[in-house]
Amino acid sequence: MVSPSPSSPCIGLVGLGLLGSALADRLLGGAFHVVGHDIDATRCEGFARAGGELAENAAEVFRRCRRVFLSLPTHVEVNAVLAAAGAEIQPGHVIIDTTTGDPDATVELAALLATRGVAYLDATVSGSSSQLREGSAVLMVGGDAAAFASCRDILGPLGRETFHCGGPGAGARMKLVTNVVLGLNRAALAEGLALAQGLGLDARQALSVMQSGPAYSRIMDRKGERMLSGNFTPEARLSQHLKDVRLILDQGDAAGLPMPLSRAHRSILEAAETAGLGALDNSAIIRVLAARTGSPREP
Repeated sequence: MVSPSPSSPCIGLVGLGLLGSALADRLLGGAFHVVGHDIDATRCEGFARAGGELAENAAEVFRRCRRVFLSLPTHVEVNAVLAAAGAEIQPGHVIIDTTTGDPDATVELAALLATRGVAYLDATVSGSSSQLREGSAVLMVGGDAAAFASCRDILGPLGRETFHCGGPGAGARMKLVTNVVLGLNRAALAEGLALAQGLGLDARQALSVMQSGPAYSRIMDRKGERMLSGNFTPEARLSQHLKDVRLILDQGDAAGLPMPLSRAHRSILEAAETAGLGALDNSAIIRVLAARTGSPREP
């Protein structure tokens, strides 16, 4: 990690979980001075060990930094943080929200903040926390073009590519579009590996065959071995993706689309959550699919 100089821009970060800690690592590695806060003391300790400066609360983060990242589970937490920061959020602030939330709520929040002279970017991430940490994730940003341009110096180092997708809510909508394909790819991989096992085939060989042929998708490289070994330490939690699929279906309903594959996917993820797998990595979906296909052994 490169040590920030005294003149390094101060970047705020509220939320130091899986994605937030990866954001912190990328920013600190780019020699930015990062001031962060989380309600979880363990996460704060990890952030401080990585070289970040802890703030007592979200209000202090906004008081000290003009550009602030939010990395929170849902818009419920986003609204709570903004309410807690209160008057410390001033005209000229730029809020960069990486939360995958309801695009309609995102549009409303951006409009509300704009009346206070505050720019709001919905900067969603395509990729796991591990991919973000290693710099291979893709960022999809919605919001004012001038505000986006003013943050290129901090958005650029975060991922492999950064796209400005349009006005407020466009980043949130693009994230849901990518998550349709990403999530279904993951579910299809899990079902294929479970079927290979159920038929008595070598599942690792089946993975190699799929990686070598037209069935290949990048998700195989990230999740295939996890599904086979049962290593479900979370990069991205299963329950988080279920939340996203529910948002996807809400957006599909609004657009008049039937979304039959995503509806089936939701039922599988709900079964997995009911089975107690929600806090595990989203690759744990194979446990439900293996049981459903009658596989003789669980991966």
